[in-house]
Formats: sequence, structure tokens, C-alpha cells
Amino acid sequence: MAKHLDLEEQEQLAELRHFWNEWGNLITWILIVVFGAIAAWNGWNYWQRTQAAQASALYDEVERAAIAGDTARVERAFADIKDKFARTAYAQQAGLLAAKVMADKGNTDGVKAALGWVAEKSSDEGYQAVARLRLAAIAVEAKAYDEALKQLAGGFPKDFESLAADRRGDVYSLQGKKAEAKDEYLKAYKGIDERSDYRRIIEVKLAALGVDTQSIAPAPAGAASGVAKS
Repeated sequence: MAKHLDLEEQEQLAELRHFWNEWGNLITWILIVVFGAIAAWNGWNYWQRTQAAQASALYDEVERAAIAGDTARVERAFADIKDKFARTAYAQQAGLLAAKVMADKGNTDGVKAALGWVAEKSSDEGYQAVARLRLAAIAVEAKAYDEALKQLAGGFPKDFESLAADRRGDVYSLQGKKAEAKDEYLKAYKGIDERSDYRRIIEVKLAALGVDTQSIAPAPAGAASGVAKS
């Protein structure tokens, strides 16, 4: 019986050796690839967490400098986070915050540079939209209406479409282009929920152009109940 079991074991070992000779290298490489991918994924996640933590610390520095009203410190901290962590949301938030601080201090060139960077480099459409709307407002203040319309051209995220249309209406109105202004105000009006306070503002603008808003079809179902902050 023992000899019989020994023969069976030898046969199994022989089959196992044959299998390994046939498939061993392939199995080894598959395991290397699988465990390598797992290690790479874990490494990527660790790198992402590290980047986020470091970017958060720099954003806190921008925020503290902003509260203190220290423009020079804001610019330095923003430059650091932009250079080292440009792809993070913290960098894009820092750009918007830096622009606000510099606007309060009357540094128009600094504002335009910060907003321009966010508008061009941000991977978030919302941040891009806010930056473009603010750049358009700066251009309007400078009476650079063509530049304002350039910032307001192209697509905007759905939450910003009505606000962009309203701003385009303002630009056309300032240019004396009443027909174009009316068209843009109507787009804005129709895209906003009728319960929104912002809609009342657009009603006033339309009334100034001789439009009776009572005759306008109600906003479609699912329209934004408000307007994203710009």
C-alpha cells in the first residue's frame, strides 16, 4: 500500500513538474504584473494623498495671508502652490482667493494674471467659469467690451449659462446694441427658475428694453433655482 501511494505521489510530482515547466514562466510574469499593478496603485494613492496634504497646507498659508491683508505674502504663497501643485483644486481655489485680495488692493494686473491662470489651467469647469466671469467684469470696468465678450464666448457649465448670458446682455447694452442685449437677457431669464430672486433683476433689464416678461413662457422644468456665485 505504501509503495502504491509512493508511486501515486511520484506521478503527481511528475505532473506538477511538467505543468510548471510548461506554464511556470507565464504564471510568474502574471503574478509580477498583478502585484506590480497593486503596488503602483497604492503608490499613486499615497502620492495623491501627499500632494493633497501639502497643497492644503499652502492653501492655508494663502488664506492666512488673505485674512491679514498681506498681498505680498499672498502672492508668494500662491506662486508656490501654483508651481508645485498646479493640478490640485487647492491651487485653483488659491488663484481665485489671491485675485480677490489683489482686487481689494487695486492690483488689477495681479488680478488678471491670477484669474487668467485659473481660466486657462484649471481642470474644473466651475472654477474656469468663475474666473472667466470675473475677467469679463474687469474688462467691462475698463470699457474693453470686445475683451469682455471674448471671455464670455464659448460654452459654460449649465449652472453658469444664465449668468454668462446676463453678462453678455450687459455688455451689449453698454454698447448700445439693444437687440443683442434683449436676446441675451431673454436667454438668462428663461434659464432661471421663476422663484429665483435673480430673475427679478433680469426682469427689470428686460422691462427697460420694452419687453413684457408676462408674455414670456415659464422657465423649463429643472431650470436652476438660483445662479452660481461669480
